[in-house]
Amino acid sequence: MPVRSGAPRLSVVGLGKLGSPMAAVFASKGFDVIGVDVSAAHVAALNEGRAPVEEPQLQDLIDASRARLRATVSFEEAIGQSDISFIIVPTPSGPDHRFSNEYVIEAVTRIGAVLGHKAGDHLVVVTSTVMPGSTSGVIREALEQSSGRTVGRDVGLCYSPEFIALGSVIRDLLRPDMVLIGECNERYGQQLADVYRDTTDSHPSVQRMSFVSAEICKIAVNTFVTTKISYANMLAELCDRLDGADVDAITTALGADSRIGAKYLTGGVAYGGPCFPRDNKAFAALSRSLGVPCDIADATDRINDHQADRLLGVISAVASPPARIAVLGLSYKLHTPVFEQSQGFALAKLLLAEGYRVILADPLAGQAAAAALGPAVEVADFEHAVAVADAAVITTAWPDIASIPMTRFVRPSGGIPVIDPWGLLKNSPIATVARVVLLGRGGGPTVQHEGAVAMVHSSSRR
Repeated sequence: MPVRSGAPRLSVVGLGKLGSPMAAVFASKGFDVIGVDVSAAHVAALNEGRAPVEEPQLQDLIDASRARLRATVSFEEAIGQSDISFIIVPTPSGPDHRFSNEYVIEAVTRIGAVLGHKAGDHLVVVTSTVMPGSTSGVIREALEQSSGRTVGRDVGLCYSPEFIALGSVIRDLLRPDMVLIGECNERYGQQLADVYRDTTDSHPSVQRMSFVSAEICKIAVNTFVTTKISYANMLAELCDRLDGADVDAITTALGADSRIGAKYLTGGVAYGGPCFPRDNKAFAALSRSLGVPCDIADATDRINDHQADRLLGVISAVASPPARIAVLGLSYKLHTPVFEQSQGFALAKLLLAEGYRVILADPLAGQAAAAALGPAVEVADFEHAVAVADAAVITTAWPDIASIPMTRFVRPSGGIPVIDPWGLLKNSPIATVARVVLLGRGGGPTVQHEGAVAMVHSSSRR
């Protein structure tokens, strides 16, 4: 695709796990894009046509968009040669669970310094998630002070966070359910909406509103999703204690109700990763600071935090220390090497503390997670991990697990216990040789071994 005639030139500030895919998506849709980052390695990789980070489809988009995509360490170059700048830098959580604006303010200030002597209009878009009140407050002040311009008059400012997840960033950018825009005025909001119209394939609903409404909406969406996840896991544990109950049948029926919806309503393990846990805690911190009850957010966190103990309890019912436990899945979700706050990583730490031996298996995150846990753990592929373990637990629903040869689960004394919170083995022949414990599905007909339900029922030691 050639460069779009008359289209605005775009710069992306921050070429990390989210920024690099964003720049590549814009370029793939015909925009002239220049990325800027303090990391010379990320800049060099992009200029050499290599993906700076690991993300599905990213390299393909870079390969197809080389003529429209470049990078630099110079803000002067990037801002000077673009019309719209997207800021997508980290906003880490502080001890009070509120997001820090440090890196956003630094980026805005450096952009403003260039705009102070650049002719023509410019729109600055904050894509990083920030606390409500930030865009109209410290971010706006930093932009106006550094540029000598007035927001809404001779410089534009929008807040437009993306709803994307590692492992599916490209897909999520191309096919969002909605686009969220907090705008300083209608003119700049429309300019940004036009860019999204030309870069998305799903014809998403564009929701335009004030800065603070958009800031609240961003964390409210994630908090609502985490509530659905914890609710499904609560239902799954309830089903563990009632013979014949199947969480899959229940959540399928619930999801069919248009008032509820099926997305994220699946019994499994705790939510993790870089966004959901922190956004939920930030929402609660915001509510407390305003004197608003946050019981739902607090309950969501408590149920989520309980999931690792729940798994440990089930494991302790089928194997005692120093048994070797295979933890199958360290990524916090499929298709990403990130194990930040993943259930597999949390469970491995608990198992080690209880005196178990631990062997880790994950096609993307296994080695990195093992390095973080130290020499006490082993790391292997799925097949070997199951072959040498006394019991196994599926913490990330990698499809390859269901393809492990059945013989790997067999021991002279019988099949090893396999704890399956996802129902991945629900209809698998593996359940005919292994002692599969389908959490939330304990009374279902696919539990092949007598006592499996009892094992789940006896697991609530904590």
